[in-house]
Amino acid sequence: MNKINSSKPPPEKHKEKIRSMFNSIAHRYDFLNHFLSLGIDRLWRKKLVKLASGSKPKHILDVATGTADLAIEFAKTKPKKITGIDISENMLKIGQEKINKLGLDQIIVLKQSDAEKLPFSDRSFDLVSVAFGVRNFENLDKGLMEIKRVLRPNGNIAVLEFTMPRYFPVKQLYKFYFHSLLPLIGRWVSKDSGAYSYLPESVEAFPQGKAFIAELTKAGFADPQIYRLTFGIASIYLARKL
Repeated sequence: MNKINSSKPPPEKHKEKIRSMFNSIAHRYDFLNHFLSLGIDRLWRKKLVKLASGSKPKHILDVATGTADLAIEFAKTKPKKITGIDISENMLKIGQEKINKLGLDQIIVLKQSDAEKLPFSDRSFDLVSVAFGVRNFENLDKGLMEIKRVLRPNGNIAVLEFTMPRYFPVKQLYKFYFHSLLPLIGRWVSKDSGAYSYLPESVEAFPQGKAFIAELTKAGFADPQIYRLTFGIASIYLARKL
């Protein structure tokens, strides 16, 4: 299986690599997400929406929206508008087909955009969400600062991301699955030799738990919280812009 080069590429090359990778697997992305997680990813998104919707946000930005699963879940909370952005045009195309089929095109708008250069005015949104995308930011500090910029005062950030379990035997079983079975199945189904090898590498390289809380605090967010899901396989992070 292909490995990501340990030397960090320039930002443009990194982003193009991410865009190209997700474009190549877009046609099988939803199937693989649900299959490889045994459908638990749907429950995680529902949990994020429940936790993040207490303040009844009316204008929501879903960063790294992919095929719009989280945006569609947020539509059930009856906001005025949801904007989803992603770097991959193929993922957005599939997301738009789903939105049209559900009759949500008056509520959800998708745009191709870089998460670190958000094309929105300051203080535009009540809530910004990111599901399984923040670890792909080339510059995490810049991405978090951009999210804070477009949030209104007292607006919230909600992040859903994979984490590595910490305790025996889940930790050992998960590492075997993550490094051996998942890349093999992902490569076979998606026909992309690198995408599902990149996944465990990117998860392990990402600051998790208290380390990500520290990143949110450094970016100027207040009241950070962690909700660990399914034996620590994923976590939801919530924080507020002062």
